[in-house]
Amino acid sequence: MIESSRESASVKAIQDRTATLEEEEEIRRQHERRKVVANLAAGAIAGAIAKTTVAPLDRTKIMFQVSHNRFSAKEAYKVIFRTYKNEGFFSLWRGNSATMARVIPYAAIQFASHEQYKKMFRTSYKKLKSPPPYTRFLAGSMAGVTASCCTYPLDMVRARMAVTKKAKYSSLPDCFAHIIKEEGWLTLYRGFTPTILGVIPYAGTSFFTYETLKILLADFTGGKEPNPIHRLIFGMLAGLFGQSASYPLDVIRRRMQTEGVTGNPCSSILGTARMIIKEEGVRRGLYKGLSMNWVKGPIAVGISFTTFDLTQRTLHRLAMFKDT
Repeated sequence: MIESSRESASVKAIQDRTATLEEEEEIRRQHERRKVVANLAAGAIAGAIAKTTVAPLDRTKIMFQVSHNRFSAKEAYKVIFRTYKNEGFFSLWRGNSATMARVIPYAAIQFASHEQYKKMFRTSYKKLKSPPPYTRFLAGSMAGVTASCCTYPLDMVRARMAVTKKAKYSSLPDCFAHIIKEEGWLTLYRGFTPTILGVIPYAGTSFFTYETLKILLADFTGGKEPNPIHRLIFGMLAGLFGQSASYPLDVIRRRMQTEGVTGNPCSSILGTARMIIKEEGVRRGLYKGLSMNWVKGPIAVGISFTTFDLTQRTLHRLAMFKDT
């Protein structure tokens, strides 16, 4: 009888422990789900704020990239002023609805997937104090490729709207409908290959630079968190290096995306590159608008990374607080 009671107590204790472990595992899964949602939301907010800030410069850059006009700061100013004078102030943000339709999901997916890839590498190298430095580049590249694969048609449509007048495409859905009807579904993925080839060094270099600078600062200050100014500066440097590493492919991509509007025969990466070099040269063709990107890119990336970090921390705190 006593033995039976002991066995019953032992079984009950095991059941209680199992139930407790299951509850803890369920709580952990809930935390992880909330973190993913928080990362998606923080990424979306960061992307929207950053891109809206630099939208006029972005549109001007695209207009130079897809034309044969020589770029200079003076000419860029003339284009901005002429656009404002002829089409109105808000025309400087023309195509921004398409930009937001792409950037919000793109940034959400990129930042959230980057956090997941970082977690994956930490798990893979858990025996080490921290994953090897090259995993920072890989995590960034993989995040950029993931986001690009999910949102590329929206980028294609954004480029078309940026280089056309309102009479051509009245809205984002109208632009989609015209392209599909006149040029076919596959046109929505024109320029996809140079995009991916450009995203790998761009996203990899950007995230690697930003994460590495945060680690170096922590080592130098004894583990202190970077303040918003540090984050902004690190993000701007990340944007500068990332843009410089991938810019020629960005020019090629834009030429291929806007072929149906500009009339430039851009059927392949190498063919487009040869055409640009033949007509405009390497520096004035493949690097056209890079100086503007050195202004626009660091600002956008700095704002984006800083906004994501600060928003993510706030949302994570709210998610944790919800359980208590």
